[in-house]
Amino acid sequence: VSRKELDGFGAAARDAGAGGVIWARRTEAGWEGQGVKAIGASALEAVKTPVGTLLLAVAGRDHVAHPALHALRAALCARGSVSRVADHAFLWVVDFPLFETDPATGERVFAHHPFTSPHPEDVGHLESDPDRCRALHYDAVYNGNELGSGSIRITDPAVQQTVFRLLGIPVEEQQRRFGFLLDALAAGAPPHGGFALGFDRMAMLLAGASSLRDVIAFPKTTAARALFEGAPVQVAAKDLADLHLVVR
Repeated sequence: VSRKELDGFGAAARDAGAGGVIWARRTEAGWEGQGVKAIGASALEAVKTPVGTLLLAVAGRDHVAHPALHALRAALCARGSVSRVADHAFLWVVDFPLFETDPATGERVFAHHPFTSPHPEDVGHLESDPDRCRALHYDAVYNGNELGSGSIRITDPAVQQTVFRLLGIPVEEQQRRFGFLLDALAAGAPPHGGFALGFDRMAMLLAGASSLRDVIAFPKTTAARALFEGAPVQVAAKDLADLHLVVR
């Protein structure tokens, strides 16, 4: 691996939100690289790997490190350094957190959406320790790519109001923005949820294509133009007036 390639791996991690990549290479003389200082020689020596091994690491909290490591793995796959383990590897992801911390503001935000139901085993912790609560939120993953996502919804108005409050939404604002929902839940709502699959993405992955445009009959260009239909086009003034729209 050349220094230029290492710089490319670092750029991939930075594009995903991390500070860069920590690397160390095992040679006949031992470990070398900036990772020796960052990770520590004793920790590296505990890694029993042969000469020629390249270690790449990303430092940061989960919400930073995980996307960066995913981007790093994609860069390694593109180089051919990581081989595909299986042709069809499916994964059903559960136990997502109900809340996350916004890294920019430090405020609590919802991990999926504010109507996702807490895990039944964690409802009792909503008030005392909300950040430990799991959500009834699910992802379907195929070969490392998200195929679909969904969740079970909140049906108890008291739980919904608590979630709103934990997200910093005052009672008055809850009523103004979501009063219709709270009233409907108070009247009685059956357990329900939703799950959506990206069919075009599924077709792309199963076909081994690298772009959604390869599996769509008449795809739009990167400039959002539909060449087959010749869109977008100039809209007549009367049509704009009927819709009370003004183009500036």
